[in-house]
Amino acid sequence: MPSPVVVFIGAPASGKSKIAKRVAALLQVPRIDTDKVVVAEHGPIADIFDNSGEATFRAYERAAVKDALQHRAIVSLGGGAVLDPDTQKDLTTVPVVLLTVSEEAVASRISDPKRPLLRDGIEAWKKLVAARMPIYSELAWNTFDTSAGDLDAIAEDIVSWISSGTPRQGVSS
Repeated sequence: MPSPVVVFIGAPASGKSKIAKRVAALLQVPRIDTDKVVVAEHGPIADIFDNSGEATFRAYERAAVKDALQHRAIVSLGGGAVLDPDTQKDLTTVPVVLLTVSEEAVASRISDPKRPLLRDGIEAWKKLVAARMPIYSELAWNTFDTSAGDLDAIAEDIVSWISSGTPRQGVSS
């Protein structure tokens, strides 16, 4: 069965979708963004949270992740997808890149009303990151920081890492 070239994880607004798009273009392989899959199949994420609750969203998200991981593609997961134990288990066998971003850099990125768990701004983001970082760190084969914002250069660095055979680099804290 095919498996992903690489899977991107990280906090909301760390650049997963944008980096995945660039890496997919550089490698000329398909890209699957699980948040976009959920939206296409079930409607806006904020509406799912508001009308059906987080548990319903997470079930939709898990189905999208399970499917995405069966394709040779660049896959970007929603920030909370790693909370699912089955997703954590599935990610142990594929190259995973953690994208990090500083609090200062993310402040301007999280004002999007499509991010229901960040309606309380930077404090909500900091709490999410603190709670999820142990999982992100456990799953990550390599880490790239997007704070400086040169997404093209970061994508090129990631492609170089993929081309080198995706060796496990660990996570710098």
